[in-house]
Amino acid sequence: MDSFQRNGLTFDVADGGPADGEPVVLLHGFPQDCTAWRHVSPALHQAGLRTLAPDQRGYSPMARPRTRAQYKLREATSDVLALLDAAGLERAHVVGHDWGGVVGWALGAWHPDRVRTLTALSVPHPAAMAKAMVTSDQALRSFYMAVFQLPLLPERLLLSGGGAALRRMLRSGGLPEETVHHYVSRMHEPGALSAALGWYRALPFGARDPIGKVRVPTLHVWSSGDAFLGRAATEATERYVDAPYRLEVLDDLPHWIPELAPERVAELVTAHVRTAA
Repeated sequence: MDSFQRNGLTFDVADGGPADGEPVVLLHGFPQDCTAWRHVSPALHQAGLRTLAPDQRGYSPMARPRTRAQYKLREATSDVLALLDAAGLERAHVVGHDWGGVVGWALGAWHPDRVRTLTALSVPHPAAMAKAMVTSDQALRSFYMAVFQLPLLPERLLLSGGGAALRRMLRSGGLPEETVHHYVSRMHEPGALSAALGWYRALPFGARDPIGKVRVPTLHVWSSGDAFLGRAATEATERYVDAPYRLEVLDDLPHWIPELAPERVAELVTAHVRTAA
């Protein structure tokens, strides 16, 4: 399949690997798209796994609703359920990075019947993140999240000068120039950046819809060189998982784990998937 639909929106999907392989859903974050997994997926295919990597809402050109309420986490998780339904899958392994990791945490808590295993890259459980905001340096690390919720200003800051600020942010995290150029180009598509920022602007809705304990086998992968996400929330995450849990720390690697350590990600995901076989 190369696309699926939900509520009038059409989502692009990269579907690869053996059709009868264990299905693994790969969820990207900001400002990525499904190509974040382009070096991870081939290794998963070689291990006999099928991968489904959607461009999430705001990133697929035909799935860019305009109001911030349409970027609530409930909407994003329902998109993944619609993907599973369209693919004829009762359950799948879920791997998410950045915002994709947040969606993964929510799926593992709200819909454990649809998730075989969860692998969360970089992002801790949201409840652990919230606590770390007031007990560590996490609020300083996450200052940009407050800025991104402002109207209009983030678009001007990030896209002025051909997207110079966005390019600097991505380059400083060690992303290759080719990848930086691709992500910045995608954000220049009509309405793309505002749609991607919709995820941040919908954050206030989350206070009324908290994510509880995750009840599926969980692998949490964090990199100690992550400038955005600190150790405090990472180490507190285990208490929010009521299932087998393991933390894997990648030393000195920046935030962009799928792009910078694809072989290791594929190795970890494959091993985690096989624990549920």
